[in-house]
Amino acid sequence: MPEGKIIKALSGFYYVLHNGETIQCRGRGIFRKNKITPLVGDEVVFQAENDLEGYILEIKERKNELVRPPIANVDQAILVFSAVEPDFSTLLLDRFLVLIEFNHIKPLICITKIDLTNHDQLVAISEYSEQYRKAGYEVVLTSSETATGIEQLYPHIENRISVFAGQSGVGKSSLLNAIRPDLELKTSGISTHLGRGKHTTRHVELISIGNGLVADTPGFSSLEFTNLEAEDLTFCFPEMTKASENCKFRGCLHLSEPKCGVKAALEAGEIPKYRYEHYLDFLQEIKDRKPRY
Repeated sequence: MPEGKIIKALSGFYYVLHNGETIQCRGRGIFRKNKITPLVGDEVVFQAENDLEGYILEIKERKNELVRPPIANVDQAILVFSAVEPDFSTLLLDRFLVLIEFNHIKPLICITKIDLTNHDQLVAISEYSEQYRKAGYEVVLTSSETATGIEQLYPHIENRISVFAGQSGVGKSSLLNAIRPDLELKTSGISTHLGRGKHTTRHVELISIGNGLVADTPGFSSLEFTNLEAEDLTFCFPEMTKASENCKFRGCLHLSEPKCGVKAALEAGEIPKYRYEHYLDFLQEIKDRKPRY
């Protein structure tokens, strides 16, 4: 049986890439029975009725999967955040980073709309960028209008499956258009009434860029730590993971425990205060979560 990769899912159809050709497929009923939904990025076995239509028979084991956006087997998440319009949010970025780290996906922070910043805003963004770099993340500053930083993205995209994710209205589609102008993806600005982005991307689709595949995804502005446990959270903050090696007690949650390596690193200025505060917020959220049955 032929095998391929789902590159688009839309209205109950799955578009499978096989030997350079795209075959429109439906999923067999067994997937619904087993409560398995084929996802973009899935490696699948399919049966082709003809050159254009077929059925997905089997989904290969996934190395990872995301719920929102619904995509599987991702190598890298390019987290797109705007410097302004909407304003840069470390809280929202840290929520994304925690989810990405928990799913063992390599993150790349991409801050867009640099051309719209004034001097003070640019200084602040540069300081945040340096702090995230010190934490262990790669950060690229870009502008879709002036093409600033676009060249820096190409090596990250090559030979990988990347997902572009971030709050709606930050310019994900504009950035993809700047990377590959022939895409002509629909873009939209900020809603003046709501103060947030209008959704322009309605489905997930893998787009070929060089020798890599990139997913443009529907924007979203909230994430829930559904499967994350309190003891997992430290390992979603790289700088805290390193500092926790100096904690006296195994399983330290870095609250009021004595001889805590994370608290010591915080006091020494090695961990930004806002990152630790976000950790505390997320930890409380996880503790307050209703138990699953």
